[in-house]
Amino acid sequence: MVCGLLQDIKASILNRTQLLVTYIKGNIYKEFPYIFIMIDKEYWKEVILDWNKKEFPVIFPRDIKVSFELNINRVFSLIGPRRAGKTYELFNIARQITEKYGKDKTFYVNFERPDLGVLNSADLVLMLKAYYELFPQNSAKKVWLFLDEIQNVQGWESFVRTCLDEGIKVFISGSSSKLLSKEVATSMAGRNLAYTILPLSFKEFLSFKKFDLKKAYSSGEKSQLLNYFEEYSKFGGYPESVLFPSEREKILKDIFDTAIFKDILERHKIRNSILLRNLIKALLSAKEFSINRFYNYLKSQQIRSSKDALYKYLGYLEDAFFVFKLNKFDLSYKKTEQSLPKVYFIDNGILTNNQIDDKGRLLENLVFLELTRRESNLSYFQNVSKEEVDFLVRNGKKVKQLIQVCHNISDYQTKDREIRPLIKASKKFKCNNLLILTNSQDEELIIEGKKLIVKSVWKWLLEN
Repeated sequence: MVCGLLQDIKASILNRTQLLVTYIKGNIYKEFPYIFIMIDKEYWKEVILDWNKKEFPVIFPRDIKVSFELNINRVFSLIGPRRAGKTYELFNIARQITEKYGKDKTFYVNFERPDLGVLNSADLVLMLKAYYELFPQNSAKKVWLFLDEIQNVQGWESFVRTCLDEGIKVFISGSSSKLLSKEVATSMAGRNLAYTILPLSFKEFLSFKKFDLKKAYSSGEKSQLLNYFEEYSKFGGYPESVLFPSEREKILKDIFDTAIFKDILERHKIRNSILLRNLIKALLSAKEFSINRFYNYLKSQQIRSSKDALYKYLGYLEDAFFVFKLNKFDLSYKKTEQSLPKVYFIDNGILTNNQIDDKGRLLENLVFLELTRRESNLSYFQNVSKEEVDFLVRNGKKVKQLIQVCHNISDYQTKDREIRPLIKASKKFKCNNLLILTNSQDEELIIEGKKLIVKSVWKWLLEN
């Protein structure tokens, strides 16, 4: 039986039919992880030359700045949720290198290509030998490798470390299900430089729409800008959904379903998909989320679960960049960790596609994502009267800024509800940088000697 199995594998190598490769990847590798397909050197040369002749796709610029000439002996890893643009950012970097040094100084390979089968680090060594045989003049020059979906190669870390030791620049990326910052940090300890790629910011969204930013706008331009902001706040910034709005609903549903299946169920071998989907449904409908309360609810509905499973599932969703938890601020670390977290989603389009149409919540989710892009150290705050400040921006334990988000504060009761906790928190934390973000209001308020800036979210999003 084993001999027959090995003959089947040998036949698949010779024939290179996608059917057999798919069979190997989907069935044999699960049962025999020690069996690998060795790609011969000539085939690697075909892959390398195909890349060398391939034209770059149309690339829309992003605000992410990755210096390909940074003189640092580390692997550059692009991490983030699937379909956020990691592969195209690799193409963008490779294009810049090509324009300056020539295409032959770069090599890109996507390890999800079915014709490559199941690979290990030895295959990568052979790949590099094939490259230098094709371009021997580059053996003593700078070379840049772009390894996409690298998680599909067993033992890739040893190959990358060797490349770094030999002065080869390496860029890696992978789906959020396999190549996360924690995993890269562990496997490439001290030799990693990570860049997070999230769905488009509003500035990037406008760039994709070919809308030019100016210091001042005509009435028609202002109207178009506000229409774009409404679209962005409702449907989010996944690049594909922005470029193909007519297919947006299908695209967002596919991203949602694929993230659940690939990043959670398949990766963590979860069998109880119903429990996971119930958890996601609860997160979509909750402002603050309590595992204990949700567990008790499931118990009342006679749905089998455990608190440990729920904590794990929530952690998996975080690791996949699907949701983010925001803890309540407290000087006590223990109290912070024990507080009920607020939950935010990776993109407003995911919320809208799941029938979340609360404008206040969509606006707050948008602000959270932008603060995350700006790498802010965030918490929310709740005083003893249960009055809340949406975001505390901190530098260590020092509060740098207090932010409230409210769709509309025209009503005096709403205005009082939003301002009162902001003033109290300002006094408590000795912070006078107070901001209220709204859908369309702009003014300055002086209350109890404190200056409060009220600003439209779209203006705030376009600030440097």
